This record gives sequence, structure tokens and C-alpha cells, in this order.
Amino acid sequence: MQRKSNFTGLCASGFLAKASYALARTPVLALFAASFGVGPEAIGFAVAISTVTGIFFKMPAGVISDIIGRRRTMICGLLFFALIPFSYLWVNTYESLLIVRFFHGFATAIYGPVIMAVVVDTAGDKRGEMLSWFSSVTIIGNLIGAPLGGLLLTWMAKGGKSQLVHFHIIYGVVAALGMAALITGIWASRGLTVPERKDTDQRSTVAAVLRHFGKSVRDILTDRRILVTSNMEGVQNLSVGAMEAFMPIYIVMVLGYTEFQAGLLWGVQILMTVLAKPLMGRISDKHGRNPLLFWGMFVCAVPFTLIPWMQNYFALLFLAAVFGLGEAIVTSSAAAMVADLCRQDNIGSAMGVFGTLYDVGHASGPILAGLLIGLSTGQDFRLAFAIIAAIMILAALAFRIGIKQKK
Repeated sequence: MQRKSNFTGLCASGFLAKASYALARTPVLALFAASFGVGPEAIGFAVAISTVTGIFFKMPAGVISDIIGRRRTMICGLLFFALIPFSYLWVNTYESLLIVRFFHGFATAIYGPVIMAVVVDTAGDKRGEMLSWFSSVTIIGNLIGAPLGGLLLTWMAKGGKSQLVHFHIIYGVVAALGMAALITGIWASRGLTVPERKDTDQRSTVAAVLRHFGKSVRDILTDRRILVTSNMEGVQNLSVGAMEAFMPIYIVMVLGYTEFQAGLLWGVQILMTVLAKPLMGRISDKHGRNPLLFWGMFVCAVPFTLIPWMQNYFALLFLAAVFGLGEAIVTSSAAAMVADLCRQDNIGSAMGVFGTLYDVGHASGPILAGLLIGLSTGQDFRLAFAIIAAIMILAALAFRIGIKQKK
């Protein structure tokens, strides 16, 4: 009963944290950066900079959680969700926005791999299903955050141009949600302990910490199966990052739709992911992860390629929904497969590596798309999206070749 209560509370905290971060990111962030008059390359970098933080700190956070305990590490991440958003209230230049975004990235860099390890610790033989349920609940935060941000901007601007004060009000809401996530997380994490290990002697000494850190990282980085599986999630997030940065720009500034309509597109994509993910996780538990990972990349790549060719809003809604289905297929299997492939005492470390590659893709997407759009004739979105889709297909083929089929 206590474990079930903890899981429910952790889901609630994850939902609030995700809603806070989503409201700060899509579609508000790209439009916030664009309001300073910068080009597509700079917009892409502004969207990516918080994810760059995760590239450097997710793996250490996962390893440290194996040593000092999940609860301490998780609460540290939630503190960044709660406190950093207040800094947005002083942002009045593009450069200050970059600084705040970098530090806001510590929230997901620390919290992300640790909370996944907590779920794995409690899931038993239902890792795919439980990870999918937790992910679906937290992704609902995205479902609410993105349309809410677009709705608030549309309502405050009232058909005109969004002002600096409008963005500051939205980030005040972001801070409130982050504080709620921290309070809920502290309550829900009662009873979480350091996972049992055979080599518990002198675990708390500096030498032991460094020795375990080095051994865990070496074990994970030399396992080709873990790396090639984590890479699938990373490459899929290449497209997610590009969508986060440039779908709002395409919808609002190219096609002339409202900020709310841009956020609603993102919400439809997330809704499809939420609805499909638990079922896909259950299927991966029973019938294997590999086929879902491979074909899910194609389900993502096709609508991603077609989006910048479409102008009809209902066609865009359909493509966003199909992309969300593909994301559900891929993400329901990737984290669970990584957990399947590593030892129990290295799950935090493996999730850290998984999260690092996830963030490499997530950060690279906006930057690569911004560069490709900036270099194209007339800042055309089509070539940029097509190139990223081709990278996804190549990653799927590399996965098929690089990992042995296992039931």
C-alpha cells in the first residue's frame, strides 16, 4: 500500500514538474526568443540550451543516485523546478534568456534519470508498463502546459504583438507549478532509500564514490546494446527538439495562425502519446521491444517530413497526432529495454547515460534545424525537416543491425 501511495504521489509531482517545464518551453520559449529580433539559428539555440545542461549532468546525476539515494537527488532536481523560474521575471534581453534557460536545464538533468530509476526499482517485471504509465501521467503535464502557454499569450496580446510583460506573467505561473511539484515530491518520496548493493563497504567515502562512478560509467559505456538502444531515443528526440523550436514559428509567423493554435497542435501530439504509451508498453513487455523501436521511428519520420508541406490546419492536426503515436511506440520500449540490459545496481547509471543521449538529440534538433533553415533559400523549413527525418531512418537501420534480436 505504501509503495502504491508513493507511486501515485510521484506521478502527481512529475505531472506538476512537467507542466511547469512545458509551459516554459512550447510554444512560449521560441516566441519569447523571437521577440528579441533574433534569427532562426539563435531561436534554435535558445530552445536547445537548457537541454545542453542535461548532456553534461544527467549521467553524473544517475550515478550519484545509485550511491547517495534517489530521494536526495530527486529533491535536488525539484528545487531547480521550483526556484529557477523566478529568474525569468528579470529577463529582458536574449542573452539573459540564454543564461536562465541553461540553469533551468538542471531541473530535468537531475530529476529525469533519477525518477526513472525510482520507477524501475519498484516496477518488478512490469518495467515497460510502469514506465509507460508514469511517463504518460507526466506527459499530460505537457498536454496542459503547451496549449495553456499559447492560450495565455493569445489572450493577453488580444490579436496584437506579445509584450515582455506577457512572457513574465507566464513564467510566474511556471514558478508556481514548480513550487507545487517540489512540495508534492517531498511528501511522496517518504520511504525511498538507497538501493541495496553488495559492495556497501565504505560506499560513503570519496574514494568509494569515485570508484563506483568510474566502474558504473565504464560498464554502461562499453555495452553496445545499451548505447544503440539509447541512441534510438536520442535520435527520435532530434525531431522532437526541432518541432518544439520551429513548429510554433511555422504555425504563427509563416502560416499566420494564433499562438493558441500552435500550442494546440503540440497538445494533440502529446495527447496521442499519452493515450498510446501504456498500451505500447504492455505490448513491449509481452512481445519484445525491438520491433516497436524499429518501426516506431518510421511512424515518427513520415509525418515529421510532411508537416512543413502542409498549410491546412486540420491536416497539421492529423500529422501531429501520427507523430505522437510514433513517439509513444519508440519511448515505451527504449527506457524499458535499457533497464532490461543492465544490472540492478547500475540502473541509475544506465538511465543517466540514456538521459544524456536523449538530451544530445533533444538539444541537437533545434540547433541543427535552425542552421539548416538559416542556410536554406528563403529560410525554407522543408529541407531541414527532410534531413532530420532521414537521420531517423538511418538510426533505425543502425539499430536493426547493431543489436541482436531477443524475445
